Amino acid sequence: MLDRHLAGPLRDALSDTPAVLVSGARQTGKSTLVQSAQFGGKERQYLSFDDPSVLAAARSDPNGFISGLRTPVTLDEIQHVPELFPVIKAAIDRRRQAGRFLLTGSANVMLLPKLSESLTGRMEVLTLWPFSQGEIHGVKEAFIDTLFSTKTTSGLGSARATPREELLKRMTAGGYPTALARPSLTRRDAWFQAYITTILQRDIRDLANIADTTAIPRLLSVVAARAGGLLNFTELSRTMALPLTTLKRYFALLENTFLVQLLRPWARNLGKRSIQTPKVYLNDSGLLAYVLGADTDRLRSESGLMGAVLENFALMELRKQCAWSKSRPELYFWRSASGQEVDVVLEDRAGRVVGIEIKSAATLDGRDVRGLEALADVVGKSWVRGIVLYTGATVIPFAPNLHGVPLSRLWSAE
Repeated sequence: MLDRHLAGPLRDALSDTPAVLVSGARQTGKSTLVQSAQFGGKERQYLSFDDPSVLAAARSDPNGFISGLRTPVTLDEIQHVPELFPVIKAAIDRRRQAGRFLLTGSANVMLLPKLSESLTGRMEVLTLWPFSQGEIHGVKEAFIDTLFSTKTTSGLGSARATPREELLKRMTAGGYPTALARPSLTRRDAWFQAYITTILQRDIRDLANIADTTAIPRLLSVVAARAGGLLNFTELSRTMALPLTTLKRYFALLENTFLVQLLRPWARNLGKRSIQTPKVYLNDSGLLAYVLGADTDRLRSESGLMGAVLENFALMELRKQCAWSKSRPELYFWRSASGQEVDVVLEDRAGRVVGIEIKSAATLDGRDVRGLEALADVVGKSWVRGIVLYTGATVIPFAPNLHGVPLSRLWSAE
């Protein structure tokens, strides 16, 4: 079993928080993580709501179910029984004990109405994504903390460049543990097909009553074709011939089950960040490649497709690393009124900003850093540095805090 880098933050959360929720898409390894020796053992009871008898007992008498538990306890796939959240809240208020409830969920309860309020101040939420490249290859990535370090830029290049063919294989394989274990592309494709069908028939049906069973998979395909682009609901509504309200409800279900991810725009004015149009991505480059039918041959021959899948791949690697980095930045993108852009903006809790561009090219020139230079002017004193992740092999200095950096630096050790 591969080590998960989220284990450290999870251990810390259980040491001082009554309830900890590990959320994430199905088949990312949540159950394996919470049942491992460091979080399981004889003293922690384990129950899964994928078990019909356990689910029936919890639904028929939520109060009796919680009062009858031997704590500390792990409750797996708790999104099936949302009525347990207020009962768990009451139990914590009666006896506040660190690590008492370890929960997992394949739906984002923070997006479900009222549930996020039930355990405010009592629960910490951690997200487990598919394997990062470092987890796959036994490396604890520290790329984000290196970016926010003001000591030196020399560490940005301390990595072996990944050959382009190997990079294509990593992108199309993705990070889902079971898919990675499949011996061939054909078998991985079969897994992704079954995975999407299972989520649509199981989790999404649990969250909402959907009359048109074909609409959600069609929406996923349309969104995949726009990965890395702005999320224009009006245009999507016309494309899919769905009412706007219905389309937004269906999209929320894809977001709730972690299949799609939004990247919000960065702006100095905090109010503008919530009202401007976000970008949309899928949660895994392997899933994206499957939905698009993008094997290594297609990526090799279609530069536009290669760029889109690579951007999705790099963004999700950054998002995964945020979960265990010391900096814990938020992720955004930036687009100016004049059309200048930066693919990813990292902002830490102190307001310091790092800009990242993602390029599929093996060479760079001054045009590739113009967006970063413009963002640096806007950010001012809070600017730390800008980098261009590219598929070349050397660090290229454009300015003291502006560099081209090999993409392979993303998954190298500090």
